[in-house]
Amino acid sequence: MAADYQTLDIIEEITRNDGSTYKEIGNLLHNGQAEYAVEQGMIQSVRILKINIPHSGNVEKYEKYVNEHFEIPEMVAIKEYTEWTKTPEMDDVIQKILTENQVS
Repeated sequence: MAADYQTLDIIEEITRNDGSTYKEIGNLLHNGQAEYAVEQGMIQSVRILKINIPHSGNVEKYEKYVNEHFEIPEMVAIKEYTEWTKTPEMDDVIQKILTENQVS
C-alpha cells in the first residue's frame, strides 16, 4: 500500500552497491526504508546530511515530482529499494536545493 502525499525535509547521501553515491531529498520514512535496504544488502549505505530543510519552492517542485512519479510504500520493510530516477530538470532542482542548504 502506498503512503499518503510525502513532504520532503531531509538531505541524504546514498551509496549504491557499486560504490557510487548520490544525494537525495527525502524524509524520515524514506530514510527508514534506505536504512532497511542497507541491512538487506540492497544499497551500501545511507547517511543524513541535513534535517529539517526549509520548504523552499525548489523543495516543493521536487516533492511534487516524487509524489506524482513514484509509489512510496508506507512500510519501512520494503521488498526492493527504488532509486528515484530524475529528469535533467529535477537534477537541476536538486542542485539548487543542495546549494540553498549549503550541502556540496
